[in-house]
Amino acid sequence: MGPIKKIQYDCRHATYLIEKRQHTSLTIRERIELTIHLSGCSVCRLFQQQSRWINRMVRGLFGSAEAQANKLSDEFKLQLQQKIDERLK
Repeated sequence: MGPIKKIQYDCRHATYLIEKRQHTSLTIRERIELTIHLSGCSVCRLFQQQSRWINRMVRGLFGSAEAQANKLSDEFKLQLQQKIDERLK
């Protein structure tokens, strides 16, 4: 299998690169490989769209003021840890 065919049909590597790109930057080689793969693979393009949407939703959920307000206080965490420790004894 030639190098272009390998890049074109390697969906597992493409999904890895899609996820990696959302958290760090890709090397030039990785960007080229992903671009070539996405140009011929509609399934990975759909995966990329869905992955972006999921990441936006998760960031919105955990980054919102409402999520910050729903966090447990340090005092409650300490009390809960003490209860766990007592039950384990």
